Amino acid sequence: MKVLVFLLALAATPAAFAEESQVQIENAWARATPPGAKIAAGYLTIRNAGGADRLVSVSSPAAEKVQTHVTIKDGEVSRMREVKGYDVPAKGTLELGPGGSHLMLINIKAPLKEGDKVPLVLRFEKAGEVKTELAVRALTASAHDHMHMQH
Repeated sequence: MKVLVFLLALAATPAAFAEESQVQIENAWARATPPGAKIAAGYLTIRNAGGADRLVSVSSPAAEKVQTHVTIKDGEVSRMREVKGYDVPAKGTLELGPGGSHLMLINIKAPLKEGDKVPLVLRFEKAGEVKTELAVRALTASAHDHMHMQH
């Protein structure tokens, strides 16, 4: 009985619970897609208040799969390449944006329309699952447009 009381007391203490996620997602967005498009790009900012972590996978019910990509400039040509996740620095920020690292939603199930919300689940090595939504903006939207909307 003493063991049971001890375990119940331990379970009630905050230290017994998984630590509150140190990872926060901000400015998650995607551009609207033209009719018939099968892929879409997602952008967001990952703020990490804790130790170094790694984004290892992403999923969404809106797409068959979500890949982590980087854009590599080869002379005048930019090429996208899939990578196996992103390192998120301790007490730092990782920006996913146009022309750089980004999420690719593959075989989207329906066109993304301006005003839609696209659910995402990001899986981190240490922080575990973090849920967010991509806010769908106009097809012509840019990261710069968003910065003006916030101020």
